[in-house]
Amino acid sequence: MTVVEERAGVAETESARRAMIDSQLRVSGVNDPAILAAFLAVPREDFLPEARRAVAYADRAVALGDGEVLSPALTYGQMLTAAEPTADDSVLVIGNPGGYLAALAEKLAGTVTLVAAGGDWAKAGEHSLVLVDGAIEAVPAALAGVVTAEGRVVGGMVERGVTRLALGRKVAGSLAMTVLAEADFTPLAAFAAPRKWSF
Repeated sequence: MTVVEERAGVAETESARRAMIDSQLRVSGVNDPAILAAFLAVPREDFLPEARRAVAYADRAVALGDGEVLSPALTYGQMLTAAEPTADDSVLVIGNPGGYLAALAEKLAGTVTLVAAGGDWAKAGEHSLVLVDGAIEAVPAALAGVVTAEGRVVGGMVERGVTRLALGRKVAGSLAMTVLAEADFTPLAAFAAPRKWSF
C-alpha cells in the first residue's frame, strides 16, 4: 500500500510539472526543447519546505521563510531563454536560495557553481555565464569581475520599483545591463542601492 501511494505521488508531481510546462512556460514564449526538458527533469518541490510543496507548481513565487523566495517557473524560463546556456558554459548562480535555478542550469551547461547573494561570490573566478536569482537594485562593480570578456549576466533589475529581466555584457571592463521585459523577481538585499537621506 505504501509503495503504491509513493508511486502515485511521483506520477502526480510529474503530471504537475508537465502542466506547468504547457500552461506557464510554452504559452509565454519559453519553447527551447533543452530548457523545457530541464524543467521536466528537475522536481521543483524538492526545493521547497515540506509544508509548501503542495504549491510547487502554482504560477507564482513561493515564500520559503527567512526572507527567501522561490521565483515562479516562468521567471526562470525567461532567464534561461535569455541566457542561452550551452555545454561549453561555466555558470555562476548567485542568489538566495538559488538551488532550483542551479539545478536547471546543470542540465544545460558544463559546470555550475552556486554562491549565496550575501556570500563571497566576488572571489568565485570568471564564468562565461552568471545567473542572478533575484533582482539587483544597484549593480556592484565586482559583478563585472566574475564574468568573462565575452560572457553574459542574466538576472532581475529593479527600476522605479518594478522588477524586470535584464541581460548584461562587459563593455570596456564594466557591466552594461539591458532590460528585456518585465518579470517577477524578488529584490536581493545584498544588491540593494545605498539608502539616501532626503529632507
